[in-house]
Amino acid sequence: MATLRNLATKYSSLTEEEIEWLEVLTLDWQLLADLSLSDVVLWVPTTDGGYLAVAHSRPAGSVTLFYRDVIGDFLRSDWRGLVDEAMETGLPVVSTSPAWYEENPMRLAAHSVNRCDADGNRLGPFAVITVHTSVADTQQASRIAAAFREVADDLFGMIQNGLFPAPGNARGGEQGSPRASDGLVRVNLDGIATFASPNTQTTFNTLGYRDEIEGENFAEVIADVVKGQFDTNESLPLIAQAKIAKRVEIEARGRAVTLRSIPVIRDGVRLGGVVLTRDVTEMRAQAQELITKDATIREIHHRVKNNLQTVASLLRVQARRARSDEAKEVLGQAMRRVAAIAVVHDTLSTGLSQIVDFDVVFDRVLGLAAEVASLHNTTVHPRKDGKFGELPSEYATPLALALTEIVTNAVEHGLAGREGEVIIHADRTDERLAVEVIDNGTGLPGGTVGDGLGTQIVRTLIEGELGGSISWGPDERGGTRVAIQVPLHWISTQTREMPRVVV
Repeated sequence: MATLRNLATKYSSLTEEEIEWLEVLTLDWQLLADLSLSDVVLWVPTTDGGYLAVAHSRPAGSVTLFYRDVIGDFLRSDWRGLVDEAMETGLPVVSTSPAWYEENPMRLAAHSVNRCDADGNRLGPFAVITVHTSVADTQQASRIAAAFREVADDLFGMIQNGLFPAPGNARGGEQGSPRASDGLVRVNLDGIATFASPNTQTTFNTLGYRDEIEGENFAEVIADVVKGQFDTNESLPLIAQAKIAKRVEIEARGRAVTLRSIPVIRDGVRLGGVVLTRDVTEMRAQAQELITKDATIREIHHRVKNNLQTVASLLRVQARRARSDEAKEVLGQAMRRVAAIAVVHDTLSTGLSQIVDFDVVFDRVLGLAAEVASLHNTTVHPRKDGKFGELPSEYATPLALALTEIVTNAVEHGLAGREGEVIIHADRTDERLAVEVIDNGTGLPGGTVGDGLGTQIVRTLIEGELGGSISWGPDERGGTRVAIQVPLHWISTQTREMPRVVV
């Protein structure tokens, strides 16, 4: 799906600063739709004199007028006059007669988008927001709807003056951020709650506050809830009075509630503000479960690593005590294979997800190659070019084992008893990972690769486990070149990052 940045870059002449401003603004796109009880669409002027929709959000508490996204659509000609006027005047414009979209009549309003520079100077307009409200809206007489729309008008007014979103504050898009439907409190200049939604009242009842919030100083309401706590946020009173744009979390009676404050500024004067509230107790419980599970998984990887290292140590001891050279070689190969798998589990045991930095893993794999070199009176100079990048564990383990086999084979056979180089070149894109292992040794016996156990293991890992391809051939310098191609385009559909917990 096309993103705001892609569309704006392709079809408009907006600057990088303007695109970044719109990206931060759209983090609160759902909030604007919910507060206005309307569909909201963001339009950017195109290079050919038109307008293109780059963002669209439907209201959670009202019926949408658009049954499909209009993102990527160009502005209808019958809406053009309204949008042009908003761009030219920088003022809100409301249609005097119903506008139409697929047989749906609507009230249409347009608001310009401006931004402020570092010195607070207003720059723009450079985009337009259209607000689409059904003429059959039955919520107009509702006190909650009236309060929501008043807040929406305040925010649209701040957007027109480049005051929203607040510079340096992008908390609207974070996990667990309060939504309009979760709870909303309007406070005046003195911090008195002039409106508190029923959901906010219920939330604070669970925190132990039994009185009505409306008519009370909201900072004192919160102070009553958290009294006796010595580790509360020092900015809590300022957030409760909406004097600063910030987000904070409070806890009481085993419940967790997040608060987000938005100061309302008009004509350069703060008139009060809005505090959004949300009970995030269940979310925090789930986050704690994820943390616990993550710690358990890491502990399992740690124990697996320890067990594998123990097995590798036993194989090493057995190899030293073996009487025949063949037995020593076989046991040594088994030891290195087990050690390569242990390296991946060791890396997984220290991370926060099942994703590993394979460059770190491979650097440790090269240590195994140095050990092989010392056993065969070989001086090897390994060199790695390029980056493997991060890989999920299901890729990292077979790839580490396969590369261990290939590199140690180059040292053990290609460079046996001599000095030489082993070059590993990695080329990573979104679609594939290409790896070449090149040595300047004696080359392939007979010019072809054998069919021994090591070759079979590598083919099984690369072709079977990773769905890739591998080929062996002579290098122009006389050694051997091994080329590996591993497809990566479906990683995103098969693996996922561990969810980030926002505190």
